[in-house]
Amino acid sequence: MWGFSCAAIHATGIPDSGERRGVVPLRVCVRLVGLDDVWTVWGWLTMAELARFVFMTCQVGAEPVLKAEMARDWPGLRFAYSRPGFVTFKHSTGAEFSDEFHTHSVFARSTGVSLGKVTQGTPEERARAVWQMLADRPIADLHVFPRDKFEPGFRDYEPGLTDESRAVETLLRSAAEAPRALADRVPPPPPDPKTGPLVADVVLVEPDEWWIGCHRARRPVSAWPGGLLPLELPPTAVSRVYLKMQESLLWSGFKMLPGQTVVELGSAPGGASQALLEKGLLVVGIDPAEMDPMVLADNGFRHVRKRSKDVPRREFQRADWLTCDINLPPNYTLDTVEAIVKAPGVRLKGVIMNLKLVDWKLAESIPEYLKRVQSWGFKQVRARQLHHNRQEICVVAK
Repeated sequence: MWGFSCAAIHATGIPDSGERRGVVPLRVCVRLVGLDDVWTVWGWLTMAELARFVFMTCQVGAEPVLKAEMARDWPGLRFAYSRPGFVTFKHSTGAEFSDEFHTHSVFARSTGVSLGKVTQGTPEERARAVWQMLADRPIADLHVFPRDKFEPGFRDYEPGLTDESRAVETLLRSAAEAPRALADRVPPPPPDPKTGPLVADVVLVEPDEWWIGCHRARRPVSAWPGGLLPLELPPTAVSRVYLKMQESLLWSGFKMLPGQTVVELGSAPGGASQALLEKGLLVVGIDPAEMDPMVLADNGFRHVRKRSKDVPRREFQRADWLTCDINLPPNYTLDTVEAIVKAPGVRLKGVIMNLKLVDWKLAESIPEYLKRVQSWGFKQVRARQLHHNRQEICVVAK
């Protein structure tokens, strides 16, 4: 769940000959956090594929915990530059990074190698400068996105693409040279877990400050600009939690089939329930609070108006999936879910839960939280601060 792939790269200094002129043999060190081994593999990389910095975007307010996460899980990285929602790092040894760099960070919404920034001239001149910086890379797609401006929820602010970012993307696509065949933005190109298309990243840190980078789109979330999923809140949604559940389902990759049963802890007022019902799932909402009448009217929904500890365990024995989004500190949420998962006769296919970081210091305990969930018998446990999360993280297990 934690670590880097194809991260720091060191040139041996031995020149190559023959057909590979301009290519040097490079040792690529891959550190898998949580294991004692350091795997070393050999491969050929041109110098054009190297970069001295990596960038990461995150929720405004999460920069300190992102830096702490990097210091813990990749001690060779050193903080280089920061703006709210945008951070860059370099390697302490001066090692360079390849386009293959990616991280399984909880708090980094998007990441890639950083090639620098453009700040001078008109927007048209900056667009030409962007493509000059990317000239030696086989770019297959283009992502243009802003850094977050405020904490989510501040005066109803929600992170996402903006009119400005869309205008800059249009400008950049028109400025691309004819041979470049860039993918259409919607739908995004399907990610390839082995290779993945090389995507150019243009992060609008300020209106006239564009940071340029690239990454391999190997996972669904990396196929969207800045990891920002283009979801819209329907007019019939009873709360914004609808979007959080939609993103949880997309990111988890869980194959929830119509007719399967989901038990939802903390279901009121029903926004997440609506997202589940739309998939044809049968939803049992457990919450002592009132549900919205629109949700109660759905034949696929049943409300158990109790606290989870007061619900007979047979209610969970019929469940295929469990979701939990309750306003309690992480250990209380984990206690609640563990009591259900370990109950006799309960055989869940997977769990989606949100852990509220009521204090950012709780982020230090995330590795322990994930180990605890894994101890329940789940083989795959992942965590991420979603685009639609507030001061919380989403944990999925199956």
